[in-house]
Amino acid sequence: MRWNMIVLASCLATAGCVGNSMSERQDANIQSSLQYDSVPCDQLLAQRNGLAQQYHLSTEAKPTFSNPAMGFGPFTPDMRSKAKRDADQATGEIDAMNRSIDRRDCGHPDKQKKLALPG
Repeated sequence: MRWNMIVLASCLATAGCVGNSMSERQDANIQSSLQYDSVPCDQLLAQRNGLAQQYHLSTEAKPTFSNPAMGFGPFTPDMRSKAKRDADQATGEIDAMNRSIDRRDCGHPDKQKKLALPG
């Protein structure tokens, strides 16, 4: 009976960390770039640059992930500060904006399309 109580208590303590785990919160920072495809290029570039400046990040920022001990990722509580969590979320947004910018060639001036006869 005593071992059952110890196992039950440790399971409950571990389950309390699952909703607030580091790996879950870091996964939430990854965003779809499709949400930015409807934003005009000049506004998207300005929005990305402003977000990077606000959080002192590069405009080429990419999300990073911590490497918890093997198998304990879902059980490792998120101990990052609010400022660090906000900066990591901004990094995910910047990365999604960059993917939309690259896909639509926003950063490049329109190439001149000339119609000419060969020869």
